[in-house]
Amino acid sequence: MASGRAPGSLMRAVRVTEFGGPSVLQLCADVPIPKPADNQVLIRVHACGVNPVETYMRSGTYARKPNLPWTPGNDVAGVIEQVGQHVTAFKKGDRVFTCGTVSGGYAEYTVAAGDTVYPLPDGLSYKQGSAIGTPYFTAYRALLQRAQAKPGETVLVHGASGGVGMAACQIARALGMKVMGTAGTSEGLGLVKNSGAHRTFNHQQMGYTDLIEIVGCRGSIEINPRDTMAKESSIIGISLSSASKKDRQETVAALLAGMEVGWLRPVVGSEFPLDQAALTHELIMQGGALGKMILTI
Repeated sequence: MASGRAPGSLMRAVRVTEFGGPSVLQLCADVPIPKPADNQVLIRVHACGVNPVETYMRSGTYARKPNLPWTPGNDVAGVIEQVGQHVTAFKKGDRVFTCGTVSGGYAEYTVAAGDTVYPLPDGLSYKQGSAIGTPYFTAYRALLQRAQAKPGETVLVHGASGGVGMAACQIARALGMKVMGTAGTSEGLGLVKNSGAHRTFNHQQMGYTDLIEIVGCRGSIEINPRDTMAKESSIIGISLSSASKKDRQETVAALLAGMEVGWLRPVVGSEFPLDQAALTHELIMQGGALGKMILTI
């Protein structure tokens, strides 16, 4: 739960004042609560998703370096505390989620643009709401907007037991695709199966690539261009930050419909308090994800 301090006073927030390892994530108790501009809202944060990209930004190795001091976190769920004078879609007390904070989500309060905030249905908890943003927006963009996957096609989700992987399984299954997913543990395979995969494979077992054609993930991969010619294969990269406003509107419409009919079911994995943000940055890069890692505030 958030502290309940009145807007205009101070809040707890994780701050980065220099780039480096997880230890540079420092919890401060004297950070001013941000004030929303005319087109923004102030959200009292209940939970915030942790994403690998935040570790790259924290270390200073990402293409886009944030200005310091910086508070990580884009995916939050909580309650509207205050709205700017040009915001008409929300009011104080509304349950919402976003994947586009302006001031950072590892905090008791955050500011976000009104058009990047969406209603959180009563059937989903705040913890689940913080697991929607980056995972589901990324999975939808990869499957539908970039790969242009269609009903009846087969989709392989490698490392499917994490936030993005389970989102991809749910979306693909809901849209009529045949879904195969991999994980490295029996528990992970169970989560992948429950997220809609028709078949699952343990990518820790020797010889599993004899059963399926594997794709690359974070590591390097060697590709022979002649092999892609023979099969007319495509290699497509995605970046959520490259999505247009129209792309995002399409994604939001699909995901809100998924919440309404029930196929969008975020799976929350490890939960940590705000003062353990540094630990989350260590753990999230170790692999073996089981659901979405979040911070509870």
